[in-house]
Amino acid sequence: MHRADFYPQFYLKSSGFCFKVLMAILVLSVTACAVNKPVAIIHSESIGKIRPGMPAIDPDTAIYELAVNDGVSYQDVVDSLKSLSEGLNFVNPANFPIGEHMKLRGVDPQGMKEVRSFCNLSMGTEIILDHPEFLVFAPCRIAIYEKTDADNKRKLFIAMDRPTYDLKSIKNPTARARKSAQELETALLEIMDRARKGDF
Repeated sequence: MHRADFYPQFYLKSSGFCFKVLMAILVLSVTACAVNKPVAIIHSESIGKIRPGMPAIDPDTAIYELAVNDGVSYQDVVDSLKSLSEGLNFVNPANFPIGEHMKLRGVDPQGMKEVRSFCNLSMGTEIILDHPEFLVFAPCRIAIYEKTDADNKRKLFIAMDRPTYDLKSIKNPTARARKSAQELETALLEIMDRARKGDF
């Protein structure tokens, strides 16, 4: 065989081999993606449960926010939070009127700005026992604040820092800690949903 005849045949054979290798890599990549999908499903099951009519939880952020219903005042929300939290065995150890402190420093808070803390050791004990470092996230907090909405009008909102998201900061959390965080978050979501409507 002449050298001139060899190269075209070699090129064709090597091209076919390269194509097969590329196809194998593609198949492996697709298979790997399919194998990874159940992980996302498991993660979604470890977050709090929302009530009907509530916005979906974004698993990529610690903040869960709800607009307060029209006609429901700040005082209505505060009274609802107090009544509902006590009914679910939460205590309200401290409140932080951040907006008032901003005013004392000559800063316009641009509406209500307040943080209220809530604690329920019957739900959160397992997290603290298994992972004492989780105390940096305690107690649970619900913020009440005003900001401009889509129509550029000032509107009242409530939001919280989700316990199940905070638990991501713990390496290898125990099963009972994950369950406890989910129960705690679900209870807080119920309190928020009902408080934004002025329920008791």
